[in-house]
Amino acid sequence: MSDLLTAPASATPLLSTHALSVRYGGVSANADIDLTVDAGEIVGLIGPNGAGKTTFVDAVTGFTRAKGQVLLDGTRVDRSSPHKRRNAGMARTWQAGELFADLTVAQNLAVAVQRVGLRALFFDVVTGSKPPAGVVEQALDLVGLRDVADRRPDELTLGQQKLVGVARALVGGTRLVLLDEPAAGLDTHESRLFGTELRRIASTGIGILLIDHDMSLVLDVCDRLYVLDFGRVIASGSPAEIQDDPAVVAAYLGSAEVEADEEALAVVEESLGVEVRSPGVESPSVESPGVESPSAKSSGEESSGEEPHSDTTESTRYDTARDGSEPDSSGKAEQA
Repeated sequence: MSDLLTAPASATPLLSTHALSVRYGGVSANADIDLTVDAGEIVGLIGPNGAGKTTFVDAVTGFTRAKGQVLLDGTRVDRSSPHKRRNAGMARTWQAGELFADLTVAQNLAVAVQRVGLRALFFDVVTGSKPPAGVVEQALDLVGLRDVADRRPDELTLGQQKLVGVARALVGGTRLVLLDEPAAGLDTHESRLFGTELRRIASTGIGILLIDHDMSLVLDVCDRLYVLDFGRVIASGSPAEIQDDPAVVAAYLGSAEVEADEEALAVVEESLGVEVRSPGVESPSVESPGVESPSAKSSGEESSGEEPHSDTTESTRYDTARDGSEPDSSGKAEQA
C-alpha cells in the first residue's frame, strides 16, 4: 500500500545539456559537454584554470553563442535570450558580482526583480516600484540573512556578502542556480559555513551547479562532480571516484613525464585530497634553467674541495608571497 501512495521520482533532470559546444574562432572552449543537475542536487564543475568552466555557464545561461541543447526541466531553452531563461527559473552569479554599496541588502535583492521597459519606468517615477510582497524575504530566508536585510554591504562580513550575492540570484522563483566561484576569498571557517548554507538551499529542491577552486568545499558539499580539461569532460562521478581518477590527477599535476618537486606535489595532494606519490619513492629534483647540475661539473672542479653554491634554493622557485605576488630571481617576493 505504501508503494501506491508514494509518488514516483521524476526521471527528468532539472538541467541537462547535450553536446554543448562553444568555439571562439579556431579555439574550442567547450566541446560536446553532456551534463545533468537534478532538483535538490549540488553538482560540482571543476578543472584547471582555462578549462572552460565559466564559458560553460555563459553558454547555459545564454551569454555566449553555443551549439547543442540546453534543457530546463525537459524544455529546450537554448534558443531563448538570457532574460527569458532567467524568467523560466534559471539564474547565475558572476565571479565579480559586487553588491551596490549604497543600497541595503534588501534593496540589492529588489534590483534583481526590477521590471524593465518604458511602462515600468513610468510607474517607477509616478508610484515607485516595489518587488512582489515576500519575494525578497523568502530569498534571504534561504541563506539565513533575513535579520540583516536593512544593513549595507560594508556592515557585513565577507561570508555574508557572498551569501547576499547568492540570495540575489535566488530571488524571484529560481529553480536552478549556477554559482561561479562564489566562495573566492573566504577563509576555512567561512567556507565551511558557506557550504552549510548551500546544503540548506539544495534541501528546498533548488538545483545547484557549483564552480569553485576550494576543493575542500567542493568535495564536502557536492553530490556529483564533472571535471573539465581543455573544454572536454574527462571524468564524472562521486567525489570519492573523482579523487581516485588518474585523468583528474594528471589534469591538475601534469603528465608523468613532467617533473615536479616535493612542494609542488604537496600542493596538488592538498587540493585533491589524495596521495599522488608512491610511498618511499623520492620525487625527481627540478633544476633551474641555466644552472648546471653538480653532477655535470668536471672532475677537476670536484677535486678542488669547494662546495657548489647557489644564491637560491630549489624550493624558492615555488614560494609565493601571502599577498599573491610572485617571487623574483633572488627568491624574495615582489610587491603586488
